[in-house]
Amino acid sequence: MVEFARSDRSTLGVEWELALVDPATLDLVPRASEVLDAVAEVPGLDTRVVGEMLTNTVEIVSGVHRGVDGIREDLGSAVGRLRTITDALGIGLMSAGTHPFSRWADQQVTDKERYAELINRTQWWGRHMLIFGVHTHVGIDDRDKVLPILSALLAYVPHLQAVSASSPFWDGQNTEYASNRAMLFQQLPTAGLPYQFDTWAGYERYVDDMLTTGVIDHVNEIRWDIRPSPGWGTIEVRVCDGMPTLAEVCAVTAFVQCLVDDMSERLDRGETLPTMPDWFHFENKWRAARYGMDAIIIENAEARERVVTTVLAEEVERLAPVAERLGCTSDLQAMLRFAEAGASYQRQIAEYERTGDLRSVARQLCEEFTGERSVLQR
Repeated sequence: MVEFARSDRSTLGVEWELALVDPATLDLVPRASEVLDAVAEVPGLDTRVVGEMLTNTVEIVSGVHRGVDGIREDLGSAVGRLRTITDALGIGLMSAGTHPFSRWADQQVTDKERYAELINRTQWWGRHMLIFGVHTHVGIDDRDKVLPILSALLAYVPHLQAVSASSPFWDGQNTEYASNRAMLFQQLPTAGLPYQFDTWAGYERYVDDMLTTGVIDHVNEIRWDIRPSPGWGTIEVRVCDGMPTLAEVCAVTAFVQCLVDDMSERLDRGETLPTMPDWFHFENKWRAARYGMDAIIIENAEARERVVTTVLAEEVERLAPVAERLGCTSDLQAMLRFAEAGASYQRQIAEYERTGDLRSVARQLCEEFTGERSVLQR
């Protein structure tokens, strides 16, 4: 049995992975243990800043909030306190799906048994996981809603992938992908797009099979792009690349919250949520990872195709009443400003074309994170 904890409908939690960099060279530095030791001395911050698989990464974890404003205040406060620590240690911060030029072979794995086992099992691909993401949790008030909402959310993977795409460079190379992270991460066992299950019992059988055969030791080792998070009573959306600014994180959070809340309400009214075949979802993910904001996506089960930005604009308009009810109208509208300001991958490529220097790209990401360069102004 997989017990699903009870959560209030549409409550929010966000996890934001941050890279630690040398302010002079802008290369990644393996100094997470120093940061976390200092964080432990700050009351309340130790529950907000945690370690990750690589020693060049820390993760900001929000508390549970009813709206995006709470997420903004929570993450903003945690980042502010963290920056006091990292500034004193001579460490810079940035967030993107990948670092523009740091070498995967130079990175160190955090000394924990679960990470050692992951690397031991996955070998070459596991050692290549020099990637950063943003995860959004949305509370589900009835377990029977989880799988229908998960299946319906799959249609929005390309929207989320396109606007958050921030990993065109990897290991010093221009990959020609908007999100190379999306392609890398799905190489891990149980990662990538989820299976679609008709019943909770079917999902439980899958989990039991994975445990019995030793594919996983715990349900949280199912690393799907969208997954049930039974311990928290949420659906967790893990599609997004790391995003350089809090404004971008909040825009995507608002979009995800509005989608899930709208689907939850439709289920309460007795509606059946629309789904698409798995092969459409796999194609959409690839198209969005490759072409980003220019991707032509498969929109519905009838195989209608349109540019993702056009579909996204219509979705933002459709969800406007939901956003008003949830109090996140301005953040939802900010989803439209990705097309104006450019998604992060577009801004990075423009900087590289202007300068020919990947260190300049890394500097841009650091300056966007600190607010020295403005993005998606409210």
